[in-house]
Amino acid sequence: MAPPSFGRAPGRGGTTRLKPPPPPLDQAALDGLALTYVARFATSSGRLSTYLKRKVRERGWAEETPPDVAAVVESMAQRRYLDDAAYAAAKGDGLRRRGYGARRIETALDHDGIAAPLRAAARGSETERRHAVLAFARRKRFWPYSAAPCLDPAMQRKHLAAYLRAGHGLDHVRRVMNAASLVDLEEWADEHAEHAEHAVD
Repeated sequence: MAPPSFGRAPGRGGTTRLKPPPPPLDQAALDGLALTYVARFATSSGRLSTYLKRKVRERGWAEETPPDVAAVVESMAQRRYLDDAAYAAAKGDGLRRRGYGARRIETALDHDGIAAPLRAAARGSETERRHAVLAFARRKRFWPYSAAPCLDPAMQRKHLAAYLRAGHGLDHVRRVMNAASLVDLEEWADEHAEHAEHAVD
Protein backbone atom coordinates (compact mmCIF):
# COMPACT_ATOMS: atom_id res chain seq x y z
CA MET A 1 0.00 0.00 0.00
CA ALA A 2 1.36 3.39 -1.02
CA PRO A 3 1.98 5.83 1.87
CA PRO A 4 -0.65 8.54 2.24
CA SER A 5 0.16 11.95 0.81
CA PHE A 6 -0.27 15.06 2.89
CA GLY A 7 -0.78 18.66 1.89
CA ARG A 8 -1.81 17.82 -1.67
CA ALA A 9 -4.79 19.02 -3.65
CA PRO A 10 -6.12 17.70 -7.00
CA GLY A 11 -4.90 19.63 -10.01
CA ARG A 12 -5.79 19.64 -13.67
CA GLY A 13 -5.54 16.38 -15.54
CA GLY A 14 -5.79 14.33 -12.36
CA THR A 15 -2.40 15.45 -11.10
CA THR A 16 -1.82 16.71 -7.60
CA ARG A 17 -0.15 19.88 -6.42
CA LEU A 18 1.29 20.75 -3.05
CA LYS A 19 -0.77 23.13 -0.93
CA PRO A 20 1.29 26.06 0.26
CA PRO A 21 2.19 25.86 3.96
CA PRO A 22 0.41 28.30 6.27
CA PRO A 23 2.35 31.50 6.85
CA PRO A 24 4.29 32.05 10.07
CA LEU A 25 2.29 33.46 12.93
CA ASP A 26 2.33 37.04 14.08
CA GLN A 27 0.68 38.63 17.10
CA ALA A 28 -2.68 39.13 15.41
CA ALA A 29 -2.76 35.55 14.18
CA LEU A 30 -1.80 34.25 17.62
CA ASP A 31 -4.63 36.24 19.21
CA GLY A 32 -7.01 34.85 16.60
CA LEU A 33 -5.95 31.28 17.32
CA ALA A 34 -6.52 31.84 21.03
CA LEU A 35 -9.99 33.28 20.46
CA THR A 36 -10.97 30.41 18.19
CA TYR A 37 -9.71 27.84 20.68
CA VAL A 38 -11.55 29.25 23.73
CA ALA A 39 -14.71 29.62 21.64
CA ARG A 40 -14.63 25.94 20.67
CA PHE A 41 -13.46 24.31 23.88
CA ALA A 42 -13.96 24.60 27.62
CA THR A 43 -10.31 24.89 28.54
CA SER A 44 -7.79 26.02 31.11
CA SER A 45 -4.94 28.52 31.00
CA GLY A 46 -2.44 25.68 30.91
CA ARG A 47 -4.11 23.89 28.01
CA LEU A 48 -4.42 27.11 25.99
CA SER A 49 -0.76 27.92 26.63
CA THR A 50 0.32 24.46 25.47
CA TYR A 51 -1.79 24.76 22.32
CA LEU A 52 -0.42 28.18 21.37
CA LYS A 53 3.20 27.16 21.96
CA ARG A 54 2.68 24.11 19.75
CA LYS A 55 1.24 26.27 16.97
CA VAL A 56 4.25 28.61 17.14
CA ARG A 57 6.62 25.63 16.88
CA GLU A 58 4.71 24.23 13.91
CA ARG A 59 4.31 27.42 11.92
CA GLY A 60 7.17 29.63 13.06
CA TRP A 61 7.11 33.26 14.14
CA ALA A 62 7.13 36.23 11.77
CA GLU A 63 7.99 39.04 14.19
CA GLU A 64 11.35 40.04 15.63
CA THR A 65 9.99 40.17 19.18
CA PRO A 66 9.41 36.64 20.56
CA PRO A 67 5.79 35.60 21.03
CA ASP A 68 4.40 36.37 24.49
CA VAL A 69 2.07 33.41 24.95
CA ALA A 70 1.60 34.16 28.63
CA ALA A 71 0.27 37.63 27.81
CA VAL A 72 -2.23 36.17 25.33
CA VAL A 73 -3.45 33.68 27.91
CA GLU A 74 -3.73 36.40 30.55
CA SER A 75 -5.72 38.53 28.12
CA MET A 76 -8.18 35.66 27.58
CA ALA A 77 -8.58 35.29 31.35
CA GLN A 78 -9.13 39.03 31.89
CA ARG A 79 -11.83 38.98 29.23
CA ARG A 80 -13.44 36.07 31.09
CA TYR A 81 -12.94 33.64 28.22
CA LEU A 82 -10.94 31.49 30.66
CA ASP A 83 -11.79 30.63 34.25
CA ASP A 84 -9.47 28.05 35.79
CA ALA A 85 -11.52 27.80 39.00
CA ALA A 86 -14.73 27.02 37.11
CA TYR A 87 -12.89 24.65 34.78
CA ALA A 88 -11.33 22.74 37.68
CA ALA A 89 -14.63 22.49 39.57
CA ALA A 90 -16.52 21.25 36.50
CA LYS A 91 -13.87 18.71 35.54
CA GLY A 92 -13.57 17.44 39.10
CA ASP A 93 -17.35 17.03 39.33
CA GLY A 94 -17.47 15.23 36.00
CA LEU A 95 -14.71 12.81 36.94
CA ARG A 96 -16.35 12.02 40.27
CA ARG A 97 -19.66 11.26 38.56
CA ARG A 98 -17.77 8.79 36.36
CA GLY A 99 -16.38 7.14 39.48
CA TYR A 100 -12.88 8.59 39.70
CA GLY A 101 -11.22 9.46 42.98
CA ALA A 102 -9.31 12.43 44.34
CA ARG A 103 -5.87 11.32 43.17
CA ARG A 104 -7.06 10.81 39.60
CA ILE A 105 -8.69 14.25 39.64
CA GLU A 106 -5.49 15.80 40.99
CA THR A 107 -3.44 14.18 38.22
CA ALA A 108 -5.84 15.24 35.46
CA LEU A 109 -5.97 18.85 36.62
CA ASP A 110 -2.20 19.01 37.07
CA HIS A 111 -1.87 17.87 33.45
CA ASP A 112 -4.18 20.75 32.47
CA GLY A 113 -1.94 23.26 34.22
CA ILE A 114 -4.33 24.02 37.08
CA ALA A 115 -2.70 25.60 40.14
CA ALA A 116 -2.39 23.54 43.32
CA PRO A 117 -5.03 25.43 45.40
CA LEU A 118 -7.64 24.98 42.66
CA ARG A 119 -6.72 21.30 42.30
CA ALA A 120 -7.20 20.82 46.03
CA ALA A 121 -10.62 22.49 45.94
CA ALA A 122 -11.70 20.27 43.04
CA ARG A 123 -10.89 17.03 44.88
CA GLY A 124 -14.36 17.19 46.44
CA SER A 125 -15.73 16.84 49.95
CA GLU A 126 -15.58 13.64 51.96
CA THR A 127 -19.18 12.89 51.00
CA GLU A 128 -18.47 13.48 47.30
CA ARG A 129 -15.45 11.18 47.43
CA ARG A 130 -17.51 8.45 49.08
CA HIS A 131 -20.18 8.72 46.40
CA ALA A 132 -17.45 8.62 43.74
CA VAL A 133 -16.11 5.27 44.95
CA LEU A 134 -19.67 3.90 44.90
CA ALA A 135 -20.08 5.22 41.35
CA PHE A 136 -16.94 3.34 40.35
CA ALA A 137 -18.21 0.11 41.93
CA ARG A 138 -21.53 0.54 40.12
CA ARG A 139 -19.85 1.19 36.76
CA LYS A 140 -17.58 -1.84 37.13
CA ARG A 141 -20.37 -4.02 38.61
CA PHE A 142 -18.24 -4.72 41.66
CA TRP A 143 -19.78 -5.59 45.02
CA PRO A 144 -22.31 -4.43 46.19
CA TYR A 145 -23.57 -4.02 42.61
CA SER A 146 -22.85 -7.65 41.81
CA ALA A 147 -24.89 -10.71 42.75
CA ALA A 148 -22.56 -11.63 45.62
CA PRO A 149 -19.35 -10.45 47.29
CA CYS A 150 -16.12 -11.41 45.58
CA LEU A 151 -14.43 -14.10 47.70
CA ASP A 152 -11.64 -15.15 45.33
CA PRO A 153 -8.35 -13.64 46.64
CA ALA A 154 -6.88 -13.17 43.17
CA MET A 155 -9.99 -11.39 41.92
CA GLN A 156 -10.11 -9.27 45.08
CA ARG A 157 -6.58 -8.08 44.33
CA LYS A 158 -7.63 -7.16 40.79
CA HIS A 159 -10.59 -5.21 42.10
CA LEU A 160 -8.40 -3.43 44.64
CA ALA A 161 -5.89 -2.49 41.94
CA ALA A 162 -8.68 -1.12 39.74
CA TYR A 163 -9.98 1.09 42.56
CA LEU A 164 -6.50 2.43 43.27
CA ARG A 165 -5.80 3.14 39.59
CA ALA A 166 -9.03 5.14 39.54
CA GLY A 167 -7.59 7.34 42.29
CA HIS A 168 -9.55 6.19 45.34
CA GLY A 169 -8.12 6.08 48.85
CA LEU A 170 -7.42 2.69 50.39
CA ASP A 171 -9.70 3.33 53.37
CA HIS A 172 -12.67 4.03 51.10
CA VAL A 173 -11.90 1.02 48.92
CA ARG A 174 -11.72 -1.40 51.82
CA ARG A 175 -14.95 -0.01 53.24
CA VAL A 176 -16.73 -0.74 49.96
CA MET A 177 -15.19 -4.15 49.38
CA ASN A 178 -16.01 -5.30 52.94
CA ALA A 179 -19.52 -3.82 53.12
CA ALA A 180 -22.38 -6.00 54.29
CA SER A 181 -24.86 -4.59 51.77
CA LEU A 182 -25.67 -1.74 49.43
CA VAL A 183 -27.91 -0.18 52.08
CA ASP A 184 -24.98 -0.17 54.50
CA LEU A 185 -22.80 1.61 51.96
CA GLU A 186 -25.42 4.19 51.05
CA GLU A 187 -25.73 5.09 54.73
CA TRP A 188 -21.94 5.32 55.00
CA ALA A 189 -21.76 7.54 51.91
CA ASP A 190 -24.16 10.06 53.41
CA GLU A 191 -23.23 9.94 57.09
CA HIS A 192 -20.44 12.50 56.80
CA ALA A 193 -22.81 15.01 55.21
CA GLU A 194 -25.34 14.41 57.98
CA HIS A 195 -22.69 14.98 60.66
CA ALA A 196 -21.62 18.19 58.97
CA GLU A 197 -25.22 19.41 58.78
CA HIS A 198 -25.78 18.74 62.48
CA ALA A 199 -22.53 20.55 63.31
CA VAL A 200 -23.77 23.65 61.48
CA ASP A 201 -27.13 23.49 63.27
